[in-house]
Amino acid sequence: MTPQLQHSIRLLQMSAAAFEQEIEKTLAGNPFLERDDAARAHPGEADAVGSEGDPLLTAAASAAEPDAASGSEGTGDWDDSSFRHDDPTATGTRFGEDTDATHFAIASVCLRDHLLEQLSACRVNERDRQLGQLVIHALEPDGYLRMSMEELAALCPPAVEVELDELMVVLRLVQSFEPAGVAARTLEECLLLQLGDRDEGTPGLGLACRIVRHHLGELASPDIPRLRRRLGCTDGELAAAYQLVRGCAPKPGSAFGPERTDYVVADVQVRRIAGRWVARINPEVVPRIHLNQSFASMVRDQRGSGSSPIGHHLQEARWFVRNVNQRFRTILRVAQAIVDRQGRFLEHGDIAMRPMVLREIADTLGMHESTVSRVTSNKYMMTPRGLIELKYFFSSHVESDGHACSARAVRALIRQIIGAEDARHPLSDVKVTHILADKGIAIARRTVSKYRDAMQIPSVEVRRLSSAAALAA
Repeated sequence: MTPQLQHSIRLLQMSAAAFEQEIEKTLAGNPFLERDDAARAHPGEADAVGSEGDPLLTAAASAAEPDAASGSEGTGDWDDSSFRHDDPTATGTRFGEDTDATHFAIASVCLRDHLLEQLSACRVNERDRQLGQLVIHALEPDGYLRMSMEELAALCPPAVEVELDELMVVLRLVQSFEPAGVAARTLEECLLLQLGDRDEGTPGLGLACRIVRHHLGELASPDIPRLRRRLGCTDGELAAAYQLVRGCAPKPGSAFGPERTDYVVADVQVRRIAGRWVARINPEVVPRIHLNQSFASMVRDQRGSGSSPIGHHLQEARWFVRNVNQRFRTILRVAQAIVDRQGRFLEHGDIAMRPMVLREIADTLGMHESTVSRVTSNKYMMTPRGLIELKYFFSSHVESDGHACSARAVRALIRQIIGAEDARHPLSDVKVTHILADKGIAIARRTVSKYRDAMQIPSVEVRRLSSAAALAA
């Protein structure tokens, strides 16, 4: 592959955030490239990039048509000397005024800092405070202490003699902190610590503690009649105890995360225009850069400049602008082709998702399948149904009565069927299979079980037990 093609492929597979970093890096290292800040100040002048109206919307209207004239997944009529875009109509009206294309996930407080703060509020001597800090720093991110007391004591300086009983007292202190169950050494201890936080008069509390101590393994795959006989309790008592155990957090530290902020930016936006779903590039991810023509003309006027280092910089600048153009054109073509096929999903959700594979889009646009794969990786589309990764629109098919049905649509239908069941008489996987067959979707019972597990929907026995607990409450 030529260096230009390699660069084009590398830009194409970048996420919006990585692409922005690449823009900044290239602008800093190439004197022939500069930002077009005037485009934001005078948005009307930017319309010269395309024909009439929004240039990206104009391109979207023909996005599904391969560029036969160029014979490649190429640049079309885009200007190779600059790339800028402003949509005056979009100013202040980003997806109906109330939707932002950038979703931020705010980092939660670190578990360690949360526990250290509680320790600092305790009225303990300096020695116990230091031992408490030792215990807290030894915890795993999920909140468990997987280091033995002997190993923990060995971390102390040799000059400091620490008794195991003393260390155990400090451990009990840390275990009294929030979240309940923190600093446990086993799952059983973690659950018992959380149950111990309950009021003594809580119905089913004693039975729940017995289950955790002696029958925790049986509760994971419950044989309800056998477990009830062994415990010597009624269905209502077992249901209440089960609900208490189920309400515990097996990983108390999971609510706390690393001190990091993750964000995702939408590359494409979708709107319904004149009865048709139309994709457009999100203006906020499009860089306003152009070739400095004054510097470029100075280099062209010099003899032998083409083989000089400065001449190479000029050539790389041209390549970069051309590849940026091609990146957005290709993303837009693929996005529009996806939208054309998944319009019913945009209107009705997963249950209307049609089966689609990468080759289908590749054949339609005259692209290579690997190009479509690169375009859809780490790229996001803002839709009426939220921010969705382009990969999400592709799913395998399930044969049913001679026609293909999306596996994602089948999963959505299973969720809908189970969601509408009578809680007192939940549906077994066999019954769900029969209901799907009545709707024209003939799949095996084991496939229903696999899809249900993938959606983290409990089995019929667990749902029946949960229902009994809710009615008892």
